[in-house]
Amino acid sequence: MEFSRDYLSSDFFHNLLHKHNLMIFGLYGIIGFILLSIVIFCTLFVYEHFFWTKKIKDVRKKHVVVTGGSSGIGKCMAILAAKKGANVTVIARNVENLEKAKHEILQACENKDTQRIEYLSLDIGADYETVEKALADLENDMGPIYMLVNCAGLAIAGKIEDTTPKSLDIMMRTNFLGTYYCIKAVTPRMKASKEGVIVLMSSQGGLLGIFGYTAYCSTKFALRGLAESLAMELQPYNISVTLCLPPDTDTPGYAIEELSKPIETRAISQMANLIQPEVVAEKAFEDALARNFFSAIGLEGFIMTTLCAGMSPVKLYRQLFVQVLLMGPLRFIGVVYLFIFQRIIAQCKQYTNSENIKKVK
Repeated sequence: MEFSRDYLSSDFFHNLLHKHNLMIFGLYGIIGFILLSIVIFCTLFVYEHFFWTKKIKDVRKKHVVVTGGSSGIGKCMAILAAKKGANVTVIARNVENLEKAKHEILQACENKDTQRIEYLSLDIGADYETVEKALADLENDMGPIYMLVNCAGLAIAGKIEDTTPKSLDIMMRTNFLGTYYCIKAVTPRMKASKEGVIVLMSSQGGLLGIFGYTAYCSTKFALRGLAESLAMELQPYNISVTLCLPPDTDTPGYAIEELSKPIETRAISQMANLIQPEVVAEKAFEDALARNFFSAIGLEGFIMTTLCAGMSPVKLYRQLFVQVLLMGPLRFIGVVYLFIFQRIIAQCKQYTNSENIKKVK
């Protein structure tokens, strides 16, 4: 069969060619955008890595204080500080655990003859005056605090109707007020010396509200507001602020937390792997010394900090570029996660209802 010139010049054929060309141009545009993005990112990386002078902070011979330092992430942070040559003070309430932690930290010291490792038994959430005096006395003895690592915290899971005012008060005092009090107490002397590092240990639950964590997430969300405001206030004084956002971490506190989790919360938590405290501490310490605002672990941590960047401080241009580029697409991924969470919650409700019916029968 032969095609006539009239057919070749028909509107149908021209429209087909036009659509085909648009598809090709669109494909070229997408490829070009991806290549341009890669070139821009690589250029920013090379500039920031090789030409932009950025001083990494050093804790050698400096005084590092770690709250919640008798176990878990806090103890791991204290051990890392000791390995880097710092004088370390760990703060917690239980004296027996503090003595054990002190012994472990001493074994990690870079130089046992010159480094000092001490502990302080203190309830940081009790009242500000007590915290202020204790830290002032500590500085008179151990020297000015260069790095304050706020790791004291706990989680009591439960739906809002099952969470007692006492449980809320305990979490608020430990997770937020204790951190606030310690920072408030050390800030004037840090500003006077025009140097310092402040680390706040929040959680992925400080960026995302999760079933069964109405009280806990509230205290961890509060830490982000504190960290962002603090970073703005202290930046002119060469004091960096780092907000750590670890996932579920294999600590003694996590084992206790498991006992109070509703089945929905436990099912959602099981979607992610349990991280070792040493991994969290190493990343947090690295980010703190590099003056990074966010410290997160793995792909999920990257997704959440990018998606929830909002008005948070930016240190690197390439970081800003990635956030601008990916924030939109990651919103879709975030919604997929939320859909999965809702499915889990619905299935747990169905299971609970069926179990209740069996009990009645």
